[in-house]
Amino acid sequence: MDALYPRLLVRDFPVSAAFYQAVLRELLGVEPVKVLPGYANWDIEGQAGLVLFSRDRLAAAVGTADLPQAAQDTAQDTAMLVMKVDDVDAAADVLARHGATVAAPPQDRPDWAPTLRTAHLRDPEGNLIELQSY
Repeated sequence: MDALYPRLLVRDFPVSAAFYQAVLRELLGVEPVKVLPGYANWDIEGQAGLVLFSRDRLAAAVGTADLPQAAQDTAQDTAMLVMKVDDVDAAADVLARHGATVAAPPQDRPDWAPTLRTAHLRDPEGNLIELQSY
C-alpha cells in the first residue's frame, strides 16, 4: 500500500503529463502506470511515485469549481518535489530540455549537507523541483 505520495493538481494536464512522462522516463526509466483524461500516475520500485490530477476535475469533485484559482507566482512556494539523481547538472539539463525553467542553477550546498549538490527548476505549471545528489 502506498502510504504517502505527491499528487500535483495541475491546470494544463496535457502539458504537465507530457513533461513528467518525458522527464521520468529519461531520468528514472519509469513509464506511467496509467494515463487517463485528467489523471496520470507513475510508480517507482512498486510504490506510487507521482500522480498528476486536473485541478478542474478535483474542483468539481469537492465543490470548489466556482472559486478563483490561486496564482502561483504571487506567493512563496509551499511545497516542492525532490528527486535524488546521480548527476545534478545532467538532470537539470534534461528537465530544461523538456520545458522546465531554472530557478537556481546546479551548485554545491555544503551549508545544507557536506556533499550535497542541488539545482532548483520549475515544471511547466510552475511547481518547484529540487534535484539533489550527495
